[in-house]
Amino acid sequence: MQSSSKNEDALVKTATVLIVDDDYYTRKVIRTLLAVVGIDNVHDATDGASGLEAIRMLRPDVVILDWDMPGIDGAEFTRRVRSPANFSHPNVPIIMLTGHGERSRVAEAVRLGVHEFLLKPVSSKALLDRIVSVLANPRPMVKRGDYYGPELRPLSSYKPDAGSYNLRAEQAVDRLPALRIVV
Repeated sequence: MQSSSKNEDALVKTATVLIVDDDYYTRKVIRTLLAVVGIDNVHDATDGASGLEAIRMLRPDVVILDWDMPGIDGAEFTRRVRSPANFSHPNVPIIMLTGHGERSRVAEAVRLGVHEFLLKPVSSKALLDRIVSVLANPRPMVKRGDYYGPELRPLSSYKPDAGSYNLRAEQAVDRLPALRIVV
């Protein structure tokens, strides 16, 4: 395992992780990726309902959640978990790991209160980085209006230098007709 500190190594090795995904092979791959980085205390739930019950019983340190499941999908699962008045463990960090990378899904996941969003297929390093992020640098949970979840990260203030891109090329792209994507 390659982590930046012994404290992070200890956090990761002692973490209890719950995988909530309806696909057996996906759960098996995630388990293998977790084992590679030294996480052995891993539990599975085959659907949203059993995942909610597993959180109540296990009180995991991290939940790795799929978006697309029958019955209670990842969005509804997150809604239920992030209901402090109705759920016993609403602060559990949720990492959404899905094959759906559309911008609207990412925005919806953030709006619902997930901590991190990863796209399948995922590497063990990317998964480890997100787990370390939620365990070693936990964001406070906040309630703002209908939102209950981790405090949102500040927007990036990154602005490229004027010399870092070709303004003429950018202007040429602006003159291109809008692309139409047909599925």
